[in-house]
Amino acid sequence: MDRIIRTITSDGSLMASAIDSTQLVYTAQQLHTLTKTSTAALGRLLTGASLMGAMLKEANATLTLKVAGDGPLGSLLAVANSRGYVRGYVDHPEVELPLKPNGKLDVGGAVGHIGRLAVIRDFGTGEPYSGQVELVSGEIAEDLTNYYAHSEQTPTVCALGVLVDKKDGDALLAGGMLIQALPGADNTALSLLERNVAEMDSVTTMLAKGLSLEEMCHLALKGFQVEKLDETKVGYACNCSKERFTRVLLTLPMEELETLPVNKDGLVETVCQYCNRKYLFSKEEIQTLAEKTRKKDK
Repeated sequence: MDRIIRTITSDGSLMASAIDSTQLVYTAQQLHTLTKTSTAALGRLLTGASLMGAMLKEANATLTLKVAGDGPLGSLLAVANSRGYVRGYVDHPEVELPLKPNGKLDVGGAVGHIGRLAVIRDFGTGEPYSGQVELVSGEIAEDLTNYYAHSEQTPTVCALGVLVDKKDGDALLAGGMLIQALPGADNTALSLLERNVAEMDSVTTMLAKGLSLEEMCHLALKGFQVEKLDETKVGYACNCSKERFTRVLLTLPMEELETLPVNKDGLVETVCQYCNRKYLFSKEEIQTLAEKTRKKDK
């Protein structure tokens, strides 16, 4: 099971979270039949959403990250709850691009360099809070860092990584870090953090070396006394159900309900975009829904 830890410096100036998201990214890869490039792109977004979702204080709150770039992947979406459990999808999971000259996956080229990142927090108590920024690279981590700097004026370091097998494309390691300055941070603390981050390996390199999440946070906050706040298990989880699809179908006009296409067994087939689970509706069920819609519209 994947996990997230949160740490804070004893002087209250910096907070660092770290996640091992290997299993949840592998799960997403298998569910969506992702290529190496789309695995890296969606995996980074899922990892970032899980980290950010786990920071929500309200029990029923959710966080949505949506990236709409001009690259061939189309839009990417990740939704996390306040426990860090996450789900998501990409418009074109089949996209694969050649490696960059440095041998790394071209996530920025696949996502695109022109577009927007939207961050939506829904606390379940009214209108969701939404912020948007222009993409700076399409590499996901840089875009999230830019979001915090411009939308929330919070100095932030975001590092996300997905390592895939170059032969079979399987996701081998995935993880991330989110380090933020708190209101008590002074220039000395920020300078020390900047120096620490510059000396650190990439997230996947640290995981490959066998470093624990605790050790990763201590490296980021080297020179400070560090306290562990909490730890939580996370994973890929979808909350779809036939009841949810029923509610969606009830929003359609009666004429559209009655003309939905059927499969070879004469059933209307609905598919969850987050987990590819199928829900089947008989002609009788669809007719019942159409009748409810007709009565509602009267």
